[in-house]
Amino acid sequence: MVRDSDGVGDVSKDHLRLLARVARMYHEQGIRQPEIAAALHLSQPRVSRLLKEAVTRGLVRTVVTLPEGVHTELEEELQRRYALRDAVVVDVEDYQDDVVPSLATAAAAYLDVTFTGGDVIGLAAWSQTLQAVVQRLPQKNVQVADRVIQLVGGLGSAGDQVRATRLIARLADLTNAHPVFVPLPGLVATPATREALLQDPDLAEVQAQWREVTVALVGIGEPASAPVREADRDELRAVGGVGEVCLHFFDATGKPVASDLDRRVIGVDTASFGAVGRRVAVAGGLRKLPAIRAALEGGWVNILVTDLRVARRLCS
Repeated sequence: MVRDSDGVGDVSKDHLRLLARVARMYHEQGIRQPEIAAALHLSQPRVSRLLKEAVTRGLVRTVVTLPEGVHTELEEELQRRYALRDAVVVDVEDYQDDVVPSLATAAAAYLDVTFTGGDVIGLAAWSQTLQAVVQRLPQKNVQVADRVIQLVGGLGSAGDQVRATRLIARLADLTNAHPVFVPLPGLVATPATREALLQDPDLAEVQAQWREVTVALVGIGEPASAPVREADRDELRAVGGVGEVCLHFFDATGKPVASDLDRRVIGVDTASFGAVGRRVAVAGGLRKLPAIRAALEGGWVNILVTDLRVARRLCS
């Protein structure tokens, strides 16, 4: 009798020899279990037990070799460091500056797998990155979402607002869901105007549905590129704003910053947004690194799709 290398227990050399033979036939030669059973005059259940025992005793060790362009270890590090539910890291070809196409393709593939039914999807429809994501999503043959809800009112030019409406409708069509629109601008001139518009019955209905969102799809922005007035940008920079999600701005630690802009936005409130179970951000490019880091530090999102360069900086 000998003790095997992993110290599982005493075993005869003949038994070890049988374990090794079965393991080699199955793992190295690709012979199926019924064929092994026939060749060695064993029952198939015994072959199955021997294969499991070979793993337990350390005769078979599984080694996962990551293919080129797959960064599972980095994704897992992002999850650990920022308490994320999931992360997707995209290897952008030739380190090109325009990361949106690659991010959009990866995000569409991720969402295609994770939209499995019953979701209420909230969408920040003015994000150009998310527009690219929706363009790449395949049509679902069955209903995988109940509703697609606009998270922020219309922003930008009239053309931008039309595109946002079409994006909500498009995602609803792809997921066989019902679209829910915000029938008001996303940013108004004064806090008094906002308070008056919040009394609109149609908006009150949408506000109630914001609390039912199960997965939110957002971009991560920065003051310099936000669809706001220059005076608003100046104020945000003065109070330390470095990033935004759904026009809620935060500082480098992820804490919300107070500004006049807060009182003029018509969109999902921070409490409703923070209660969403899956908050998916699609954002990349080194220019956005401070905003992305701050969003993660503040817990604004818990699923991130980003590019390799940003992921490495976030983990360094």
